[in-house]
Amino acid sequence: MFDLIPGDPDSPVILHVPHASREIISSGLVIGPGEIAEELDHLTDAWTDVIATRAFSVAARRPWMLINRLSRLVVDPERFLGDSEEMLAAGMGPVYTHGHSGRRLRTDDPARDATLLEDHFIPYAETMTNLVAGRLSSTGRAVILDVHSYSTALLAYELHRDGPRPPVCLGTDEFHTPGWLVEAARSVFDGTGLNSPFAGCYVPLDHWRRDPAVSALMIEIRRDQYMREPGGAILAGPDGTAGLDTLARSLAALVDAVP
Repeated sequence: MFDLIPGDPDSPVILHVPHASREIISSGLVIGPGEIAEELDHLTDAWTDVIATRAFSVAARRPWMLINRLSRLVVDPERFLGDSEEMLAAGMGPVYTHGHSGRRLRTDDPARDATLLEDHFIPYAETMTNLVAGRLSSTGRAVILDVHSYSTALLAYELHRDGPRPPVCLGTDEFHTPGWLVEAARSVFDGTGLNSPFAGCYVPLDHWRRDPAVSALMIEIRRDQYMREPGGAILAGPDGTAGLDTLARSLAALVDAVP
């Protein structure tokens, strides 16, 4: 369950929104509705699909967009398969066994996990891989802007706990994030920091550390910039949705800064 929205044929930019959904399907969760709602409040990157969609609508050259429509509590499409995934230490690999506070979400069941990966993780990964390949074929490059949000308060599952929590965290990779892309993001977003509290950026494995024509940047927006935490409504300003609209315009400006 995901939406792939075509952009302009000559645009290399992909807006990727993996964690905006609260949609839950049967997937072996052993907690009740109230506990699921609490997990969703803390772990959903609420409204990031709206930010990306509004940026899409006002960009001078419309980017391509992939939006996950299942909650990350079903399957997290941005995790690595295998033991190299560092979030396994928190019980939050591709299929979460633990939640934001360390609460047990699922029993250990490799057969169930294999089915979830086959049904949801792999089709999503293939779609993103094909989307990148399509931009490379059409434009000679691909620029992935990975749109997330994060809690103002430190959450128990976070592995890197001691750094700053700026209004906008820019996650970079030494291979896939060129300096011009970082500088462009810094020029359009207020209060940026690098790789804290979250680092790195998402590139499909077929291209990861192999293809320099694929650029990527993770954009982690601190939630107090636009919403009532932990999982509430958009914060309204004088124009109705000031924070969210400002962020959407900034994201559109970053899209338009890609040559």
